[in-house]
Amino acid sequence: METVNTTARLASLRSLMKQNGVDVYVVPSEDSHASEYIAACDARRAFISGFTGSAGTAVVTHDKAALATDGRYFNQAGKQLDGNWHLLKTGMQDVPTWQEWAAEESAGGKTVGVDPSLISSSVAEKLDESVKKSGGAGLKAVSDNLVDAVWGSDRPARSNNPVVLLPQKYSGKDTATKLTDLRKELEKKKAAAFVLSMLDEIAWLFNLRGSDITYNPVFFSYAIVTQDSATLYVDDSKLNDECRSYLGQNKVTIKPYDALFEDAKALASAAEAKATSEPPKKYFVSNKGSWALKLALGGDKYVEEVRSPIADAKAVKNDTELEGMRQCHIRDGAALIEFFAWLEDQLINKKAVLDEVAAADQLEAFRKKQKDFVGLSFDTISSTGPNAAVIHYKPEPGACATIDPDAIYLCDSGAQFLDGTTDVTRTLHFGTPSAEQRKAYTLVLKGNIALDTAIFPKGTTGYAIDCLARQFLWKQGLDYRHGTGHGVGSYLNVHEGPIGIGTRKQYADAALAAGNVLSIEPGFYEDGAYGIRIENLAVVREVKTEHSFGDKPFLGFEHVTMVPYCRRLIDETLLTAEEKAWLNRSNEVIREKMKGRFEGDEHALTRAWLERETQPF
Repeated sequence: METVNTTARLASLRSLMKQNGVDVYVVPSEDSHASEYIAACDARRAFISGFTGSAGTAVVTHDKAALATDGRYFNQAGKQLDGNWHLLKTGMQDVPTWQEWAAEESAGGKTVGVDPSLISSSVAEKLDESVKKSGGAGLKAVSDNLVDAVWGSDRPARSNNPVVLLPQKYSGKDTATKLTDLRKELEKKKAAAFVLSMLDEIAWLFNLRGSDITYNPVFFSYAIVTQDSATLYVDDSKLNDECRSYLGQNKVTIKPYDALFEDAKALASAAEAKATSEPPKKYFVSNKGSWALKLALGGDKYVEEVRSPIADAKAVKNDTELEGMRQCHIRDGAALIEFFAWLEDQLINKKAVLDEVAAADQLEAFRKKQKDFVGLSFDTISSTGPNAAVIHYKPEPGACATIDPDAIYLCDSGAQFLDGTTDVTRTLHFGTPSAEQRKAYTLVLKGNIALDTAIFPKGTTGYAIDCLARQFLWKQGLDYRHGTGHGVGSYLNVHEGPIGIGTRKQYADAALAAGNVLSIEPGFYEDGAYGIRIENLAVVREVKTEHSFGDKPFLGFEHVTMVPYCRRLIDETLLTAEEKAWLNRSNEVIREKMKGRFEGDEHALTRAWLERETQPF
């Protein structure tokens, strides 16, 4: 994690700020589709600040610069930011949010500027209010991105990779049916149209997949759906004949990607013309849609921001998608089991010297052997010793650590398969862990088991059950600075809303539902020493209970990850009989699912490792 000298970049940006009448300039992480993971051409915040984590916002004044990020990245940001930057540790006591910091800096009639395509309308409106309350002039939409101008010809080109059709044997539902379901929602809410800007929602709705953003099978696009039309805005050169034929069969019109904003303005004009004779129906956009999109559609008069009905529908997997998730996790588990057995043999028996990147590359090689493998679902976090305490650590070739067999090794990794997306974390030790490490690991494991075995009434949110995973750490005065779980797509983004488990406000707004797939991943991190995280993916399902209070169904989890836990790190004296029984059941399932996968002499090592790690407690 090298530090980048940002002095020249900031000087150029400040010159452009003066030219554009801006005193405080906001640089979000997201692209114009509110993507968490972005293409290289959209990594503006990373370019201007040097901080490469996936979450954070930069704010630059004429003499100061601040970078706000959450607890996952405090360690990383502290190492990557140079002396020009002040780190705002979001969520820490007495630390302002980036919005508060920007508002404070605007006092005295100063103007705050932002590219309106990179910020949601709701965030823009609240920021404008805060700036004015602090004595600032307000928020200004600066359509020509100033960081792009600084970046110049060095900025990577926007990717234009081909789009492919996802067959119904994987998607489980055709586009015509999905469009019918969406139109029913629009009719119910009396909406004129839904304008889609989130890339994973568009990919899901039209059963298409792409690769414009690394690890995320999405493609740059917009869409507009009305009661009698569906238009996909995408560069036609990306579509093959199969895609065009499928879209035509489902009565979808194709228009150029860049035509969306002109069509949005035309919709606004049409709504204005109708408004003279009848109350206008509003255009729905996602509450994550950009400020620029809302402005193009005519603003508050004609636009309503809603939690996307596509996001809700996509989060509830159909039976085909759920079975695909189960099956791809068996194959993924086989790859991880083979990798961990290989890694231990290399480090302990062969005394090999391996760095974190070499290990990650070998894990990818094992995954590539599996059926329907497409690629990774995110950068593999292959981390040894103190690097494991960096929650979203990314090893870099030539600048990463050699794996220490006497230290904790944390591996957080995932893959994209045609039938599903995986994300799994295991923490291992190849030698003799300390009593402190074994205790911490077991407390994290107990939290994972507690949440996995929880039963809760329909309507419960991930916000409400987050504490179940933290309770054993809390009793020791310990905790972790990240959420406990996130939604996962079906051969889509590894982080998928609107559901999740944690203390973010959005997790209190979206109840868990049968068919959701999400992670359960408590952890513990001792900065400068080691990190522990145990992550499974789990399906939310309806469970049978003796009673049904209030005539409500009750829900629980079915974990689909098929990788055993590190026995060396488990302190059995801290486990209850019920927890040991849970581990034994889990290990039995893993052994059953792996039957026949490691046959022959060449897999003797893997079989022995699996047998040892799944012995009954």
